[in-house]
Amino acid sequence: MNDELNSRVRADFSKARFKSFINQVMSAFSGHPTTLLSYDDVKEKLHIGGPIYRGVKTIRVDQIAGSLNRYHEFDRAFLPKEDQLASRWQKVDRAFYEDIHLPPVVLYKVGEVYFVVDGHHRVSVAREKGQEFIEAEIRECATRVNITPNIKPEDLEILGAKVHFLERTALDHIRADANIKTTIPDGFERMLEHIAVHRYFMGLDLKRNISEEEAVGHWYDTVYLPIVEIIRSSKILKDFKGRTEGDLYLWTLDHQHYLTQEKGQTLQPPEEAARQFIEEKE
Repeated sequence: MNDELNSRVRADFSKARFKSFINQVMSAFSGHPTTLLSYDDVKEKLHIGGPIYRGVKTIRVDQIAGSLNRYHEFDRAFLPKEDQLASRWQKVDRAFYEDIHLPPVVLYKVGEVYFVVDGHHRVSVAREKGQEFIEAEIRECATRVNITPNIKPEDLEILGAKVHFLERTALDHIRADANIKTTIPDGFERMLEHIAVHRYFMGLDLKRNISEEEAVGHWYDTVYLPIVEIIRSSKILKDFKGRTEGDLYLWTLDHQHYLTQEKGQTLQPPEEAARQFIEEKE
């Protein structure tokens, strides 16, 4: 029986390694990386805080998509990428067959994503066996933006830009219900420019100094939100798969700039520019 079990766990590891190899080949053809998220990368880009101990909980295995320090050893499906992982992986696999209870894994939680601190092999075997849930000791890290397990590297770059935008504007505090999203790489940087210009003209109109907080709130209420409300009422977003209200806001402002600078038309209110942009796209 022992020889049979040894043979079984070796076969399980070989199967997992082959799956990892196939994933790497597919990644090379598709250009989509299959590597685990790096906690250090996320921490650097999103300026996360914590971690705060949350106790032992049962969580979904498919929400574990990153690692603290071993993200090069497993792919995004937590399949082993190196033969040197065999010994430890097979021991955990053996414990699965023998129904031996292993201690909880240790995870960091950021948004909806969990990063493995300790227990990589246990997570790997659990996923390979089709296990849906796992017991974990959780430490949660504070973040101003949400991330999900299907996040891609380019998404992380844009979310990092969003964190910078929120740190500069405090929009999430000034307008707690605001949740601007964009897929345009320099989108949030352009919005910062829009706010700066808006603040300048507010000062001219009102003939006084305008605080950054006042300018941010006024820009959101009188420029961004009117455009977004027209986008929502027109339901045009359904024709732009994978795009966001923030993307269409930026395109509307680009359209407004084109009409005034290239066509010599009178500057339109944001909502009118939005209506004209939508009419041309329909």
